[in-house]
Amino acid sequence: MFDHAPSQKTLVEVDGLKLYFPITAGLFRRRVGDVKAVDGVSFNIYQGETLGLVGESGCGKSTCGRALLRLYNVTDGSIRIGGVDIARLSADALRRMRPTMQMVFQDPQASLNPRMTVAGIIGEPLDEHTTLSRAEKLARIYELMDAVGLSRDFANRYPHAFSGGQRQRIGIARALALNPRFIVCDEPIAALDVSIQAQVVNLLEELQDRLGLTYLFISHDLSMVRHIADRVAVMYLGKIVELATREALYERPMHPYTQALLSAVPEPDPVHEASRRRIILTGDVPSPANPPQGCNFCTRCPKVMEICRREEPASRELEPGRFVACHLYETATTAGATAAENGSGKTRLSTNNPTTQQGV
Repeated sequence: MFDHAPSQKTLVEVDGLKLYFPITAGLFRRRVGDVKAVDGVSFNIYQGETLGLVGESGCGKSTCGRALLRLYNVTDGSIRIGGVDIARLSADALRRMRPTMQMVFQDPQASLNPRMTVAGIIGEPLDEHTTLSRAEKLARIYELMDAVGLSRDFANRYPHAFSGGQRQRIGIARALALNPRFIVCDEPIAALDVSIQAQVVNLLEELQDRLGLTYLFISHDLSMVRHIADRVAVMYLGKIVELATREALYERPMHPYTQALLSAVPEPDPVHEASRRRIILTGDVPSPANPPQGCNFCTRCPKVMEICRREEPASRELEPGRFVACHLYETATTAGATAAENGSGKTRLSTNNPTTQQGV
């Protein structure tokens, strides 16, 4: 289990989460295999923190985030939010849990009903889960619009009348309507212009500070994750290969896959960019329907050993709060936590910063 922060209160506990999609064939749709989208993932998210989840497209990040909210029925494992295992809840009990956990979707245009006004979109969760009067509901809608920086004059307009950044603000307001404790942000800036991305990330940070929110921030933009996340989990082919504090992971990546990902992040300093070594991964990502034997990364790893092709590496805590699943570190001993790993202090992004671009 990925867990190291005894002084912090755990809000989300994920243990052995698996989500397989069946592969069927033949006239009677016989099950002949599985797509192992999420394959034995474990981690904790502490109250008030942001856990970044990164990896290449197709590694299972978004599927994992949706599974955490039971938008998919999980194959195996447990998902505890506030001590309640939602993986085993009935439909009625899960519906009663919905106000505590919400999602901000990747595509702000596709996630909004084009036939509903802004007021209708933001107010829909209130209709489903509260008994507010019409006046109380309207007051709450205006309060949410103020919180995300939308003019109240926009309440009766439709989504097509807004920019991508404004539509994402509408989606964030809808997610906040029921005062959730936990929000999954599924690549919330991927569909936005670079100049707008920083504004949305700054908004999420402001709301977190003000409301005490807990985020799972899913992204392939490693530069942006460095700004917003407290800890970062790296995912490859349905498994988490490394989890560490932001400072530890970016300053000293340990898993070969993490090292390759970070080597692709653009550097604002041309001198440093020219001097560093870029790690090029060869070959294609294996199919989650037929993952390789042993380590999932063995077919592309530049440091592969014979044992990697035979045995799946176990996740080990190499340092306090740092977990790595790699045979290279089987004999490593646990070291003390460094001052940098225990540090905090996320930086506010400049909305004019040209370096906050996608790293992979």
